[in-house]
Amino acid sequence: MTRTDGEDGKPAAAAPTPPRPPPPAPPLPAPPISDNLTVIPPKKHVRELQTIIRDRNTTRSDFKFYADRLIRLVVEEGLNLLPYTPATVTTPTGHQYPGLRYQRGNCGVSIVRSGEAMEQGLRDCCRSIRIGKILVSSDLDTHEARVVYAKFPEDVAERKVLLMYPIMNTGNTIVRALHVMREHGIQEQNVILLTLFCTPVAARLVTSSFPRLRILTSEMNEVTPNHFGQRYFGTD
Repeated sequence: MTRTDGEDGKPAAAAPTPPRPPPPAPPLPAPPISDNLTVIPPKKHVRELQTIIRDRNTTRSDFKFYADRLIRLVVEEGLNLLPYTPATVTTPTGHQYPGLRYQRGNCGVSIVRSGEAMEQGLRDCCRSIRIGKILVSSDLDTHEARVVYAKFPEDVAERKVLLMYPIMNTGNTIVRALHVMREHGIQEQNVILLTLFCTPVAARLVTSSFPRLRILTSEMNEVTPNHFGQRYFGTD
């Protein structure tokens, strides 16, 4: 006797294939560390400069040349964050041109020693700008930062300050420097931190401690070129 599956002797129809589950949704992008943190768009020429600076085979003369180029880019971007006022000028052809001028009262502060590498880039953009200095030393055992020396323009509390420090690895040095600046009457919302390389850990520490501080960097990366100061000044 032949076995059949259906009542009419025909094989029963196969069960329908269940629909495939939809693919998993892509992970949501990580939320920004702070709205006051700006990373320069990673254009190819910026990436090239970062590559040369990180390359251990780069000669010191090339290192300094390309580091100065990157510094200049960061400084120029930082100037966009300063306040401007409308200004109308007359061109050589007699036309009126509605433009802009910087508001008076800007200065720079470098964190010695690596921050001094950025001073010339600022002076190249802003003639006769006044620059203060902060020297921060770190304990070799505890890595705790302490300020050894601080010198600011007398009216620094009334100025917008461009704070310069090229490598922000842990953020401890920046936090200590900002505490000293606060003691001199400098409000954090009047400070723009210019740095070349920054880690997420440092950015979170600094922005959580000083949420109204504005930060501008060329790169956010877990690893920073900590040899920057030694290579730039030839002390490696």
